[in-house]
Amino acid sequence: MSLQKAIKSALISVYHKDGLDEILKKLADAGVTFYSTGGTKTFIESQGYECIAVESLTGYPSILGGRVKTLHPKVFGGILNRRNNITDEQQIIQYKIPEIDLVIVDLYPFRDTVTSGATDEEIIEKIDIGGISLIRAAAKNYKDVVVVASKDQYAPLDNILTENGAITTLEERKWFAKEAFAVSSDYDSTIFDYFDAGEGSHIRITGENAKILRYGENPHQRGIFYGDFERLFEQLQGKEISYNNLLDIDAAITLISEFDELTFAILKHNNACGIASRQTVKKAWEAALQGDPVSAFGGVLVCNAPIDRDAAEEITKIFFEVIIAPDYEANALEILMQKKNRIILIQKETPQCGMQFRSLMNGVLVQDKDASIQTEEDLNTVTNLKPNNSEIKDLLFANKLVKNTKSNAIVIAKNLQLCASGTGQTSRVDALKQAIEKAKSFGFNLDGAVMASDAFFPFPDCVEIAGKEGIHAVIQPGGSIKDNLTIDYCNEHNIAMVTTGIRHFKH
Repeated sequence: MSLQKAIKSALISVYHKDGLDEILKKLADAGVTFYSTGGTKTFIESQGYECIAVESLTGYPSILGGRVKTLHPKVFGGILNRRNNITDEQQIIQYKIPEIDLVIVDLYPFRDTVTSGATDEEIIEKIDIGGISLIRAAAKNYKDVVVVASKDQYAPLDNILTENGAITTLEERKWFAKEAFAVSSDYDSTIFDYFDAGEGSHIRITGENAKILRYGENPHQRGIFYGDFERLFEQLQGKEISYNNLLDIDAAITLISEFDELTFAILKHNNACGIASRQTVKKAWEAALQGDPVSAFGGVLVCNAPIDRDAAEEITKIFFEVIIAPDYEANALEILMQKKNRIILIQKETPQCGMQFRSLMNGVLVQDKDASIQTEEDLNTVTNLKPNNSEIKDLLFANKLVKNTKSNAIVIAKNLQLCASGTGQTSRVDALKQAIEKAKSFGFNLDGAVMASDAFFPFPDCVEIAGKEGIHAVIQPGGSIKDNLTIDYCNEHNIAMVTTGIRHFKH
């Protein structure tokens, strides 16, 4: 079997025709016979080349509104026959099937149709049947056939035709086959995702939706993002988004999605270092910054309300990596865009995937996303003293924060403002001590503050430490076999405690 193959015939049926004219010219100059259908046939003929209709080849017209055009043995036999197989060659001669050496076929734009807001009927009609079958058949028979499955592969084919004429090597045909199966895999995954409707019950990663990053978590690590970032965000300016930026952006939009009231948050290394709910963006920003003005340097900023000029004038005073908001006033953008490396994002929608994935060992862990948000109705007061209305608001606020903070986690809040948090500690006592020390270092008075814990207290030591600092109300899941010890301490020292029954570990 010769490793080089001459292209003598080509079946061409494409949606995207930009760039096809140069390929047609070079194929025609090499004496290649064209087969095609519908609009592509008309396009080929408009370029001045003869083209045989697939209907003439098969003896059948296009039927069912164009749904069935190429699904015929004379088409697939011409693609799938093995040139060095005696039985195949005998049948090709017997049934008068012309050999097809090149297949240029792309697919209906299913993903674009979905994102355009089309109806279900319009979307279903963009599920390609004939095209995907032709691509798979040609790729399977790559030893004899060249397959071009996307407009992205027009340029490589054009380069080959320019350098070598209508002759390809086995290595080249195998590369095109690999790319064709990548197109097929991505296409099927996109259709699956549509039918899956955001349930996220399976993992599907394809090269078509891969974004190569500058590097991974550190410069010596490779980084790739599989996803559709542009669907969620519009980037108005700034440098290329990095692996670590993406992690922080994900943490930021996950946290801010918990809040209905106007809220501003500052994140560093996936944890909130400042967050507050206020009546205006400027006031929310100023209160968030008070939480930790040191860690805010180089942080990721997120707000659930449009950024106005008053806020922008204050925000621009510090160095930050990323800012995310649903919109920006024009004069606010003028201020924020003065530093060109700042990544400025408009969040267009919130991700709907209900599953989370993490690789480990030789497999992948999958779990439901922690979508549980507690309300006042979910609070069970277990102490004699009940929290007042202001404390209840702070407890719910703190509970949302601790849910989005690395375990072991403790959050201290007051007046809908983060005072400090203890994050990622090996003991809950250490997390609390870290939070208290940090809050004091930034001048917070903890008298009347509240405390949230992501998991239960096995001993009363944390409430004892918190009570001595003036913390008057506590929220925690409950469920320890020694809950009574903690509750008894609170009753003896006039501390209100509520339990939720929901643990919020985040490892």
